[in-house]
Amino acid sequence: MSATATTERVFNFSAGPAALPVSVLQEIQDELLCYPGAGASVMELSHRGKVFIQIMEEAEASIRSLFGISDDYAVLLLQGGAALQFSMIPCNLLRDSGKSASYLLTGAWGKKAIGEAKKEGTVDTIYSAADTGFDRVPKAGDYTVKDDSAYLYYCSNETIEGVQFQSEPECPTSVPLISDASSDFLSRPLDIDKYGLIYACAQKNAGPAGVTVVVIRRDLLEMGSDKLPGYLNYKNHADNDSMWNTPPTFPIYVLGKVAKWLSSDIGGLAAMEKLNHEKSNLLYQVIDKYPEFYLGHAQVDCRSKMNATFNLPSSGLLEAFVSEAGKNNLQNLKGHRSVGGIRASVYNAMPLEGAQALASFMDDFAAKNG
Repeated sequence: MSATATTERVFNFSAGPAALPVSVLQEIQDELLCYPGAGASVMELSHRGKVFIQIMEEAEASIRSLFGISDDYAVLLLQGGAALQFSMIPCNLLRDSGKSASYLLTGAWGKKAIGEAKKEGTVDTIYSAADTGFDRVPKAGDYTVKDDSAYLYYCSNETIEGVQFQSEPECPTSVPLISDASSDFLSRPLDIDKYGLIYACAQKNAGPAGVTVVVIRRDLLEMGSDKLPGYLNYKNHADNDSMWNTPPTFPIYVLGKVAKWLSSDIGGLAAMEKLNHEKSNLLYQVIDKYPEFYLGHAQVDCRSKMNATFNLPSSGLLEAFVSEAGKNNLQNLKGHRSVGGIRASVYNAMPLEGAQALASFMDDFAAKNG
């Protein structure tokens, strides 16, 4: 990448698709026309050929290594994003089970998941933060999971409202724990053995839109019915090494590079978590410095390290904030249309310098307009 092109890049606070590491983009650029030893672009390679199979196997191996995933789990690289998983999970684990599924409702994505699950069976919303505008996640004792629930489902980080579980919710050992980790996957270490299934669409921390990582305990693969449409059955994908159909080859290629970047450049998930805490804390320090000017949405103990959400005292100030931030190369800060305000997404690839620049701008803006 030329120096000019690099300096033209802005600090991109988009909630997704989100920023990718510059070094990864440079590698992709170098290999885009001709992948080394292949004589063609990755986008032109057969998914059944040796070159791409190696790319795919290395991507899976890198993810397994980062989390320490055992052979008790299958790692699937699918399509359809979180939207498909909203249906695929209850299709396999709830439909015709004679059980009910338990859901923790902490934001817009959990609400969508519940809507799809109800089409497949009985759903118990055992906790809801709707009455407080989805500004929190449950504490211990705020809900009860039945021992015979089909599973307990939660969204670990709600991007729209900016709330995040700091640790896994309490769940009986007899009940599979299911997590939509789309917006904080690869941002911190996880004990995968606590989960029955965890999934993430890639376009926040892990790569471009188009690939969804599903980590599923192998015993759960047997629960899907043969009557399901073929693509909806997890077992089909596991039995065919994620090649039941043509996989999303280019996003998988980028996913593998991002996973290697996390390992080699960042130093692993614990180091990434530390850096993400540092970045988000810079923003929350300014919000706390001006509590009557920057109106934070999430309760302090539930604040997301991925998406800092807040509002300003008036629509005029909000518009001025977005406009002036843009002039300072701080882009894509408008909040989701359903809640408004500001949403600053500081995913893995947002450099520390970007968070520092935004925090400095916020400080100056409040001092001038507060």
